[in-house]
Amino acid sequence: MANHFPIPELSITQTPPVGFYFLVTFLVGGFVPNLLDIRFQKVSGMTSTIETTEVKEGGENLFVQRLPTRVTYENLVLERGMVIGSPLNVEFNLAMSTLKFQPGNVLVALMNAKSIPISAWLFQQTYPLKWSVSDLDANQNAVVIDTMELAYTRFQSLRI
Repeated sequence: MANHFPIPELSITQTPPVGFYFLVTFLVGGFVPNLLDIRFQKVSGMTSTIETTEVKEGGENLFVQRLPTRVTYENLVLERGMVIGSPLNVEFNLAMSTLKFQPGNVLVALMNAKSIPISAWLFQQTYPLKWSVSDLDANQNAVVIDTMELAYTRFQSLRI
């Protein structure tokens, strides 16, 4: 067996990539990236689950057949320090105020130390579900954190 995969970035002998160097890109109108809102401190909710239906066969008492039915997704949760004048904050505020949504796509890219994408995930037809701002506390010396939660129809891993 060869010691390296065809992609030099992913050799067997190297350690797995770190999860702290990434970009989040909101694709305005589905295609054009919004470059003002790319820095986040945390991304979570990148989870898909296959639901199943159990079928009990007559005469079979040792096991139950589990048949796949559909794929479900958790909500995408993004956290960052508050950005004053952010177009994304304006869009979230508008959606929360009017209940009018313009679903768009979100691209999350994991980068290497040279700022080259090594993996990416595309979240399709995203729209805001929840927006929260961290507590304001005079006893703490902490950055104000925006937390944005989005629903999406599906996500897929992209080949880089």
